[in-house]
Amino acid sequence: MKKMAIIATKGTLDMAYPPFILGSTAAALGYEVQIFFTFYGLQLLRKDLSDVKISPLANPAMPMPIPMPVMVQMLPGMETMATMMMKDKLKKKGVASLEELRSLCLEADVKFIACQMTVDLFDFKKSDFLENIEFGGAATFLEFAGDTDICLFV
Repeated sequence: MKKMAIIATKGTLDMAYPPFILGSTAAALGYEVQIFFTFYGLQLLRKDLSDVKISPLANPAMPMPIPMPVMVQMLPGMETMATMMMKDKLKKKGVASLEELRSLCLEADVKFIACQMTVDLFDFKKSDFLENIEFGGAATFLEFAGDTDICLFV
């Protein structure tokens, strides 16, 4: 059986899709998959994903309906507006929501590992996170990642 390891370090909407899409797709193709969520990527394991946002600021590749100067991107409410626009575009194009993709991963036995060091660093509580995940350190993840066919950092 092929194996794939993914390290998820970002917790924004645009960076939340790659680990879930790649993980669920690989699992559907018969891969054994583990995703290690560390630093801001740990936000993706919270029970509630409604706070996951996208920021147009410092994201020059983000296609906007009209060109926006950086000063406009800094205005209050722009992050909320950009998030709303992106979620609307994803829905209109038939792209699954983060919740749906995360559920697909779990149903396909993708193993989610929450970085224990990051949990401790940010004073998170284990009760903030999904119940069916593992908490472990880099050594836990590397034991699996060292034997994989594909190892990705997203």
